[in-house]
Amino acid sequence: MTSRPALDADPAEVGRRVRRLREASGVSLSELARRAGIGKATLSGVETGQRNPTLETLWAITAQLGVPIATILDPPAQSQVMHGSAVDATLLEMFEDQEVTYELYRLRIAPGVVQSSPAHHAGVSEHLTVFHGVLTAGPADAPATAGPGEHLRWVADVPHFYRVEGADTVQASLLIRYPGRHTLQGR
Repeated sequence: MTSRPALDADPAEVGRRVRRLREASGVSLSELARRAGIGKATLSGVETGQRNPTLETLWAITAQLGVPIATILDPPAQSQVMHGSAVDATLLEMFEDQEVTYELYRLRIAPGVVQSSPAHHAGVSEHLTVFHGVLTAGPADAPATAGPGEHLRWVADVPHFYRVEGADTVQASLLIRYPGRHTLQGR
C-alpha cells in the first residue's frame, strides 16, 4: 500500500496553521510528534511545508491538538479533497452551533483497503450515512455494517476504521461532531 498526499492545498499554509496551533497549546514539536505517533521529522516537515502529509497523519496531529481537521485547512470555498489510504473525503462545510463544531464530508471509499483513523479527542462523534455500496465502520471492538440509506454513528475518541464490503466503491456522507468551538482566528 502506498501513501499519497492528503491535500491538494498549499502545504506551507497548512504547516503554518499546525505550528500556530501547536505553539498556542504550549506543546513542543517532539511532544506533539510523540502524542500523535508520528516521527519528529515528519511533523517538522509538515510545519515547514516540506511535506504534503497523508490524511492519517493530519488526523493524528489535529486529534492531539484537540481541533477539527478543518481548522488547518482553507475555508471550503472550493471543495477541499483529502486523500487517505482508502478514503477520498471532500470537506463540504464546517460550521458551529452553540458550543459544538461540525465538519460535513462527502466520502468515496475504495474497496480492498482498510482506512484506519486514529482516535479524535474526547467527546468527538462520527455520523455516517451510506448512499451506495456496503460499509463496515466504527471502533475496532464494535464495528457495524450499513448499506444504502443506512446510518452509523460512534464515539470517535478511540481508533476506528472504514472497510468496504464487496467490490463497489462506497459513497457516503460523514458528519463529525466536535464539542467546543474551534475556529482558528486569523486564518
